[in-house]
Amino acid sequence: MKKLIIFLATALLATSCVDMDVPPKNVVTADQLLSDESGIDIYMARMYSYMPYEDFKYQGQWGFNFNGWLVALGIEGTGECLNRDGICSAFTHEDTPYWGMAFSELRDANYLIENLPKYKDNYPEMMYNHYLGEAYYVRATVFYTMAKRFGGVPLVTKVIQYPADATELEVPRASEEETWNQVLADYDKAIELLQPTSPKQGYCNKYKALAWKSEAMLYAGSVAKYNQTVAGHLTGLGKKTGVRVMGFAPDRWEAASHKYFTEAYKSAKEVMNSKRYALYMKKWADGDADAQYQNMVDMFFDDDSPENIDVREYSYPTTTHAYDAYNSPFVYHSPLSCGMCPTEDFCELFDGFDRYPNGSIRVTDGTSNTTGHYVLYDQPMDFFKNVEPRLRAWVIYPGDYFKDRNQEIRTGTWVGAAPISPLFDDYSYATSQKTYQQLDAYTKKPKQLYLSSNANSSQEQVPLDDGTTMNASGANGPFYANGESCLTGLMIRKYLNPSASAEIGEGKSEQHFLLMRYAEVLLNMAEAAVEMSMAGVSAPDGTDLMQEATNAVNDIRRRAGANLLTTTLPNTDDGRDIVRRERRKELAFESKTKWDLRRWRVQHYEGRDGFWGEKRDKTTYSDASRYRFRGLYPFYSTQAKKWFFDVHFQFISQKTFNYSVLDYYWNIPDGEVTKSAVIDQQPNR
Repeated sequence: MKKLIIFLATALLATSCVDMDVPPKNVVTADQLLSDESGIDIYMARMYSYMPYEDFKYQGQWGFNFNGWLVALGIEGTGECLNRDGICSAFTHEDTPYWGMAFSELRDANYLIENLPKYKDNYPEMMYNHYLGEAYYVRATVFYTMAKRFGGVPLVTKVIQYPADATELEVPRASEEETWNQVLADYDKAIELLQPTSPKQGYCNKYKALAWKSEAMLYAGSVAKYNQTVAGHLTGLGKKTGVRVMGFAPDRWEAASHKYFTEAYKSAKEVMNSKRYALYMKKWADGDADAQYQNMVDMFFDDDSPENIDVREYSYPTTTHAYDAYNSPFVYHSPLSCGMCPTEDFCELFDGFDRYPNGSIRVTDGTSNTTGHYVLYDQPMDFFKNVEPRLRAWVIYPGDYFKDRNQEIRTGTWVGAAPISPLFDDYSYATSQKTYQQLDAYTKKPKQLYLSSNANSSQEQVPLDDGTTMNASGANGPFYANGESCLTGLMIRKYLNPSASAEIGEGKSEQHFLLMRYAEVLLNMAEAAVEMSMAGVSAPDGTDLMQEATNAVNDIRRRAGANLLTTTLPNTDDGRDIVRRERRKELAFESKTKWDLRRWRVQHYEGRDGFWGEKRDKTTYSDASRYRFRGLYPFYSTQAKKWFFDVHFQFISQKTFNYSVLDYYWNIPDGEVTKSAVIDQQPNR
């Protein structure tokens, strides 16, 4: 499909020339494009070039600008990563609202549905049906993209001809339930028409549509159910039309949630039963943590992976992106670096860390991170020796190997005596803005702690007993006055090109983006199964829902090197949260988590105990609507000649996130509401 996009500069849809007797000779009309296969390819390329895929060319703060500038994934207040820039903020809106461009895309899909029948005899029946199926798939995906953002939207399912009277031009917002029902109907129609295998590279197929349907219906079922957990039930009627444009009616939400979860389950199971896809296990070996880690790194770069269901392809030099240019370690700075720095909070989701009684990661030998003395390690990698290999595949640890070297990450150097007491006596949210460079150990003489504000010649030098010196901080930082260094003590690995010979720079990356993979289908099925069982809904295929969910989670955990479930998941909130936690770990940095937090309704303060897919005391990182995340900061002790770690809120380019219940539904663009007699703003605005 990417090869066809280059023709779009000369092959344009002539919607502005429909009233002319003779179209200009340099314009290809839409009807001409629909009359043969080569024209259809161009038409499809146009539609797919504007599909709302959240890949390397999407930025959460900015929306669908399709340019990939400063691309970073998981920085939208999800707790996965932190970033130095203003784009690192909670996912409460997009600067470019997905509204006007949605209706342009809908017009293209509707035009194909309405006009391709004129040329039915020009195509084999199978291809004719497939092309119609593509249009329904596009329309379903656009409505799904809108519904996630706005709730009920205008269901424009036909081409609106211009000029037209107001009754034709003005399409009011449908109810949210009607909108999700349209998403369901369009995906089902696409699944009915599409071929089982994509007829051409980049085209859709039946199983891609089934996978996307499972995700969309999981979202719909979650919204229907979990809106009820939010004060005011997040529902209301539009002032202009009286339609329930947001949320579900009190007598409808339960039945709707049952229906949508069941549809999500059925779709995922159909993909699974097809046996066309499987978890990537090419280098996996039982009991071999290194092989398991390498297997999970490689699966994002293997074009023949059996896990890939839907892929956004890139190829140098025609279609490229800049993921490596913005997110590689500081030592490869070109033109920026360290745009995605994973958090300690994210690490806490993973098996294998020593823990305090409250479940948080242990860094001292006391009962909390303010008691006892720091645990010392010969090498920083020793801290992670028992952690499930999946985390290492996602995150670059201090001292781990990446590309052509061991990546040096060191916050500072401790020259005081050992054992070493905690650097702070209070690690609560109330003191979260106190930084290492404010400590007496750094500011007063004799210094016990050395830090660096910047890299290279700006590095502070630590005097050693033998008369030599060493840099206070690592080559990747963290440097307390440089936001382009390692912000959290950890750096992203997932999706970064691991080749030492790969050139890093803007427009020089070509790794593909996995829009949909088999692991997500398993997780969609598992979550839907738990939700159905909790609601007393039986499996349509007669299977044991909780056993199905348990098997899926264990398949993913086995591949990841994580601890397997030893008993069947319970059909309770605890069982549901185990599936949510697995989803957060497996699909991190893939533009999924920000939507999961929204549909679970756990990002506002009152619901934030379940923010992580497990119970956690929200007061430790929250204050009303505000919340922050922590780093896992490594230090070296010159006296002990060992390493220790400290868990502290991000202290470089500090980010505080804000989220309220209003943010689960975004404003309809004010201009659309103002100029329309029927377009309603959200009821609570």
